[in-house]
Amino acid sequence: MYYETLIYEVIGKVAKITLNLPEMRNPLTEKSTQELIHAIRTADDDSTIHAIILTGAGKAFSAGGDLNEFKKNLEKTAPELYFEGKASTELFKLGAEVTTPLIASVNGPALGGGTGLVSMCHLAIASTEAKLGLTELRLGLVPFVIMPWVRRAVGDRKMMEMMLTAEILSAEQAKELNLVHRVVEPNLLEEETMKLATQVASFSPLAVKLSLESFFNTEQMDIMKAFDYLTNLRLVSFMSEDLKEGASAFLEKRQPSWSGK
Repeated sequence: MYYETLIYEVIGKVAKITLNLPEMRNPLTEKSTQELIHAIRTADDDSTIHAIILTGAGKAFSAGGDLNEFKKNLEKTAPELYFEGKASTELFKLGAEVTTPLIASVNGPALGGGTGLVSMCHLAIASTEAKLGLTELRLGLVPFVIMPWVRRAVGDRKMMEMMLTAEILSAEQAKELNLVHRVVEPNLLEEETMKLATQVASFSPLAVKLSLESFFNTEQMDIMKAFDYLTNLRLVSFMSEDLKEGASAFLEKRQPSWSGK
């Protein structure tokens, strides 16, 4: 599919999705949001793709929402805003729905919704030039949609501080808060991101899918029910072709050839 606001590339077993409105600092417009949803789902549905990288073109990762579109919202009815909001929220639901790991490669400022995108990704690596923060209150807005992901990453108290102060954090500060997992020099970001994606993509795709499924499905589950659920899900892993292949490859001291079954 041809995309107007992003670039979709396949590099081996990795799909790289680049937000491509650099002159606007890669905002989450209505168009780019819908294209991003489509691109992520396309990669997740492709059995040959084992990891997805999300990054931005130019100097910014994503500046968040588009202010011009926010102004237009003032002229819309409540039903229009409600249904448009539901559509855009689908993007941030993907973090808990896809079973292909999402890796944020934060090349520059990721503010507001951009911080939400980073928090949504399962892994995040940032350049030292990256900046993150919930800046919505500076504009009279509230980080409604991204709140669950940021809260999950940093915890309740830090989420409250980030939201109410609207401060912009350095990459190192973001790492201390678990918004990103690693920080590297700008010239190493692309290489280190691909190295991380390749590592994740080298594992059994079935095991990776089951890892994400079990993580999200047990998050709000009673602990005793979680044990029962995971015991049942473990049967799928134990009876899989990938486990047999992984064990054989280990004993034979060779690289495994995964079937994803």
